[in-house]
Amino acid sequence: MELIFATNNSHKLKEISALLGNEIRLLSPAELGINEDIPEEFDTIEENAMAKARYIYGLTGRDVFADDTGLEIEALGGEPGVHSARYAGPEKNFEKNIDKVLDRMKNYDCRDACFRTVIALIRNGSEHLFEGKVCGKITKERRGSEGFGYDPVFIPEGFNITFAQMSLEEKNRISHRAEAFRKLRSFLLKT
Repeated sequence: MELIFATNNSHKLKEISALLGNEIRLLSPAELGINEDIPEEFDTIEENAMAKARYIYGLTGRDVFADDTGLEIEALGGEPGVHSARYAGPEKNFEKNIDKVLDRMKNYDCRDACFRTVIALIRNGSEHLFEGKVCGKITKERRGSEGFGYDPVFIPEGFNITFAQMSLEEKNRISHRAEAFRKLRSFLLKT
């Protein structure tokens, strides 16, 4: 089975390829000559994920899925949420995004946060949504060098290390993205 994954983020492609297994071959938009940024201008991660999938589907007419993820921090009223990738500005610089989170969190004792991923799939013209969520805490400083995004400052419940301190295999057992993609994979292999 071949699917387009509506991202040109090489970290995501690697992580998701490992999650989906050998039965599903992923193509990136870049492999199809699509290199422009896909619009993400909506108010929810569900809308953003579906908009990205529809954008690539509109260009290719091929089965496609897209995801959107938000880090929702309780003390910040759910921020950065849908704006996670561009929290510190339009250039999607995660070092600056992390700096902004740590700065905004410096006076809060409550460090509770959840990562939420929504996947939008368009297959044979039908649209489907899948969600994964993991809760945990925001650290006071960066820890670890694996993963990407906010991984260095997020400790999932039941652990004392950040996502960035985990191996890809360990993170893929418990992450929000892994949960959503397990749901997607199960759906794809049944249909």
